[in-house]
Amino acid sequence: MAEPIRVAARRGGTVESVHRVHAVGVQDGEVMEAAGDPAFVTFLRSSAKPIQALPLARERDDVDDRDLAIASASHVATDEQLAAVRALLAKAEATEDDLECGPYQGSRLKHNCSGKHAGMLALCRAKGWPTHGYRRPEHPCQQVMLAEIADAAELDTAEMRTAIDGCGVVTAAMPLRTMAHAFTRIERKTGGRAVADAMRAHPELMLGPVTLDTELMQAQPGWIAKGGAEALLCAAGPEGLGVALKVEDGNARALRPALGAFLEQLGLEPGPFGPIELRNSRDDLVGSLDRM
Repeated sequence: MAEPIRVAARRGGTVESVHRVHAVGVQDGEVMEAAGDPAFVTFLRSSAKPIQALPLARERDDVDDRDLAIASASHVATDEQLAAVRALLAKAEATEDDLECGPYQGSRLKHNCSGKHAGMLALCRAKGWPTHGYRRPEHPCQQVMLAEIADAAELDTAEMRTAIDGCGVVTAAMPLRTMAHAFTRIERKTGGRAVADAMRAHPELMLGPVTLDTELMQAQPGWIAKGGAEALLCAAGPEGLGVALKVEDGNARALRPALGAFLEQLGLEPGPFGPIELRNSRDDLVGSLDRM
């Protein structure tokens, strides 16, 4: 196993903390480059959203790119993002009360997964499934989502560990190399080009609390990218390269320096990714976050 990328937080020249990051690059199902363990198993969490949007793209001819973008997003509840969720809910003949993601700041609509949940409700309407309980593992909606993820990853559903995500739906675990491979297959699947084009076309809807996925799509033309909880980032380039990074301790602050380092390792321009300045509450420069 190659050494993981070690990202150090330095304060006044002294190393205060160190984060270990596993990263893998995959082409045609084969590992081309790795730092750390490409077989590191973790949950897809919100990185699964573009895959979970595929059935919506296939089953409803009335969804547009804004619908598919917000269904793939982990948003921060801007007015524009909330308007997109409401528009998708209207197509689902549903309201905020039908969302089963739980509230954020007293509102289910403001939950950063409300777009995905609105998309699931719209899928249920299209298929004639009950909308109540759509989040539960036994509901056909979640069964279809798991099958979609397994197909993208070229796994059997029995091979995937499952658990409940932060927003109440099922999430699946798999090795990082398999996640990277799954992302290379998104645009090859029916509905995948529509989902990918929507993500690239609407960075304002994709913008989340950790902005790396949106920034990567803007910095690398033709790429798609989606982050997930516990410091996961999955992406794929137009030449069939799939990438997955995971900070072992779940601290997302290490992703930006690690992504810059791994892009360079892949022979790509790091763009806006790399070392971060650490500043205190007075905005004084007090240290850095960079690769050891």
